[in-house]
This record gives sequence, C-alpha cells and structure tokens, in this order.
Amino acid sequence: MANPSIRYSDAGVDIDRAERAKSKIRTLARRTFTPGVLSEIGTFGSLFALDKKRWRDPVLVASADGVGTKLKVAFAMGVHSTVGSDLVNHCVNDILTQGATPLFFLDYLAMGKVVPEVVEQILDGISRACKLADCALVGGETAEMPGFYQPGEYDLAGFIVGVVERKRILTGKQVQPGDLLLALPSSGLHTNGYSLARKLLFEIAALKLDSYVAEVGNKIGAELLKPHRCYLPALKEVVARELASGLCHITGGGLTDNLPRVLGKNLCAVIELGSWPVLPLFSYLQRLGNVTQDEMLRTFNCGVGMVVVVPPANLKAVEKELKRRREKCFPIGRIEPLDAARGKRGKTGVVYHGSFA
Repeated sequence: MANPSIRYSDAGVDIDRAERAKSKIRTLARRTFTPGVLSEIGTFGSLFALDKKRWRDPVLVASADGVGTKLKVAFAMGVHSTVGSDLVNHCVNDILTQGATPLFFLDYLAMGKVVPEVVEQILDGISRACKLADCALVGGETAEMPGFYQPGEYDLAGFIVGVVERKRILTGKQVQPGDLLLALPSSGLHTNGYSLARKLLFEIAALKLDSYVAEVGNKIGAELLKPHRCYLPALKEVVARELASGLCHITGGGLTDNLPRVLGKNLCAVIELGSWPVLPLFSYLQRLGNVTQDEMLRTFNCGVGMVVVVPPANLKAVEKELKRRREKCFPIGRIEPLDAARGKRGKTGVVYHGSFA
C-alpha cells in the first residue's frame, strides 16, 4: 500500500490561507502609494523613483526597528492595529533626527499560523501610519513558521528609507554650546521599557490588563497600548527651515543614552529635572519597584518623546511653529562645553540637575 501523499499544509503551512491574508495587504498598501512607487505589491523587489526636480543632491537615510515586548501586551489584549502604527512612527522618528523625509516602508511579519484577521489589523495600523507620514508601503514579508512561535504570537519589524539634501543632514556637528533643549511630550512608554514595566505591573503589583489604576487614571492594558507618537507633522517645517541644530528621538536608553548620539565632541547636555511633566505612569512604575532615578532615566522616556536642540536665535521661531502645530514643548536644559561640566558628568555626556519630585 502506497504511503499517503503529504502536503505543505500537513506541516502547518497553509498557502491558500496566507494568500487570502496577502490579498488584504495589497489593498491596504495601495492606499499609501505615492508618485514615486513604480511596482505593485507582490513583485520580488519594490521599485521607487526619486523626484529629480525636488532633490538636487539627495542622500538616502535608512533605518530598521521592531516593537519589542510591547507585542506581549497586544497578544494578551487581542488588539493588533496599534503596534503597526507604533512600528512606522518609531522608524519615521528615527530618520527624522537626521533631517530626512520618509519615502517608503517595508514590514516583516512572522507568525506560527497566519490568521488573516490579525494580519489585516496589523497592516491596517501600518498603512494608516504610512499614509499620515506620506510614506509608501511598498512591500514586505509575511512568513508562516509553524512551531517557531507560541500560538497567537508573532514578531514584527519595519524598514524605512527616507531622503535628505546632503547640505541639510543633521549630524550633530551643528550643535554648539549655548544651544537650548526643548522637549516634546511622549504619550506613554512608546515602544521601550516594556520588559521592566511588565515585571513591575504584572509580577510585583499582580495587576491584570483590565485593572484600573487611579494613580494612572486608566486601565493598565489600555495605558500600555497607547501609540508611539510620530513627530514628523510637528517638526516638518522646523527641519525644512533649518531652525534646529539637532533632533533626538528618546527610545531605548532614555535621555541618558540617546542625547549623546546627537552631540559633537566635547559637548554635554545639561538637563533640569522637574522642567517637564512626568507622566503618572512613570511615577507609578518608579514607586512600584523603588526604581532609582538614574535607572528610570536610562530605561524609560519619562514623558519626553523627542528633544529639539535649538540655537538661541531660533528659539522664538521654533516655539511659534510648534504652537501653530498645537504641539506642546518644554525647555529642559542646554548644551555646555564638556569642560564646564567636568566633575559632575558621567561618561554619557548628560548631566542632570535636581530630581523628578
């Protein structure tokens, strides 16, 4: 008797189901297409043409990132659209710090079993965020990998390419002593610090996702899924008018590890703690784990999502533009020569004065 014929689906990969999911992706992606897109979704490679009339000496800027363990909250909540927006916004913010305008985006989504409804939620979030950033979703990969992920779980990553005129690249060399630091508020954790936050909230405090925390003013699951903000709308004109000498996206590493990434040699960022409103969630997390102030500042954004480095002569113009965009900002410090801060700075190039309290 002949052995039964084995199909790919017997190994856990359903090509037909995956194709149904991909048909939804094509529809969502087409909504984001810009004039530069030359290929359809589904080709082996994606084609994009730069507008030669718009860009004289273009430099491409690329970045890749993920959503981290925030995905664990999305799995548990059964809410998958927000992490797609998180992914795009994080990547847009990263290349914005070098003055870049986003051009196109690709995603990587891997799961043990493709669930078309979940895929559609994720890609809906990605496409909406791309549309708002005028960034084309030109392709990606949706992989079904049986036995690799726990049921109901997946991994998500994104890849972005933007463009900036060579003479307008923000490199850190423009930052000078005396420049001022303006903080733009975050909406919450954004996409960093979730491993510590989950330990504090769900292990130490033994909270449930639907637990309402009066100190935070929200159910904890909803608070943790607040989207990572995109700062492109607020800062597009500031960048275009060359009003900022630097931009810093506050992601993993917090203010402590991120600000030195946009500073030139022999410079130090001096931060006045208490100069911006720390969101209640961060104060609550700090109290739960008796977390030191230094650890908070290196793990979480603590209420600051983006820092704009501004020459004093441009301060009023930047504040006026941000006000026009209805964007709040808080002066939180200044740039000093390294020698001026010697003896009170660590190796990171950031000095803190005061405390959160």
